[in-house]
Amino acid sequence: MFQKKVEIGLVLLLLIQFTLCQKTLMSEAELIEKLRQLGLTRGSGGIKGLGRTFRIMDDDDNRKLDFPEFRKGLHDTGVEVSPEEAQGMFAAIDKDGSGAIDFDEFLTSLRPSMGQSRKDIIDKAFKKFDKTGDGVVTVEDLRGVYNPREHKKYQDGSWTEQQVFEEYLKKFDSPNDPDGQITHEEFVTHYEGVSSNIADDAYFIQMIRNAWKI
Repeated sequence: MFQKKVEIGLVLLLLIQFTLCQKTLMSEAELIEKLRQLGLTRGSGGIKGLGRTFRIMDDDDNRKLDFPEFRKGLHDTGVEVSPEEAQGMFAAIDKDGSGAIDFDEFLTSLRPSMGQSRKDIIDKAFKKFDKTGDGVVTVEDLRGVYNPREHKKYQDGSWTEQQVFEEYLKKFDSPNDPDGQITHEEFVTHYEGVSSNIADDAYFIQMIRNAWKI
């Protein structure tokens, strides 16, 4: 009987701890959502708004946020939290546990998630973009998909076809790893930014269909 009471007590203790943990996680999620909404309504909104929020926090302009910068930035952007809450938010956004939040981690955590219908059309666009089917888009994939001769700088003679292709790829390339090759993840990241500015699913899907002639 005594052992059974102890076991029940342990189970109840674990349930209490789990419930408290869930509340803490929910609190962090709500705080991150508040920061997201502030970013999305700043300036022109969307990914650019989140970028402005990041730059406000990044006091030393090194494209990374340490905890003091993050804590101060929360205050500056109107998100008032306790030190413990700020630490929890920081840890949740710092995906690699490096002790600093880089720009990609910031955007990944704060940009709105896309619905499945948007993800599906982006996947179709990438498959068309990736002509060789190797999962990485290079200049060679662009040939026959994108016409560089319509670019103004090609028409005025200041750029070659190769330069036009390379500039086009920069739209999708990660700013932290500009290697001239576009992975599926980088392609999706680009369109997640575009998606955050468009509320209507049908409009977004038609826009991608028109852009990629799907």
